Amino acid sequence: MKISTQKERRIKKIREKIKELRCMRLTVHRTPRHIYAQVFSFDGSKVLASASSLESFVNKELNRSVSNKVIIAKLVGSKLAKRVEGMGIKQLAFDRSGFKFHGRIKALADSVRENGIKC
Repeated sequence: MKISTQKERRIKKIREKIKELRCMRLTVHRTPRHIYAQVFSFDGSKVLASASSLESFVNKELNRSVSNKVIIAKLVGSKLAKRVEGMGIKQLAFDRSGFKFHGRIKALADSVRENGIKC
């Protein structure tokens, strides 16, 4: 099985489960340099909150001295959790977009959970 078909299979399986849960979805996307996270509404038509490693708060908090991507993912997760908590949302479904749950993806999810959002 090719990697692309394996990833597509994981994406399909995750999204079907989230549809059954009928709750808001926290989606994560990563590239070799950056990580992005967005919170979508129930039907997926509207982005409620977002955070990424491209935003200026990353450079301000880390003073450009840290290039560890896991630490940056934790920072992005905590910032997103604060934004979502300000909107009154307490529970999300975590959509890892077919990425394996380790490294930066796991760090972001753990950071969101540590800041009071159940996912």
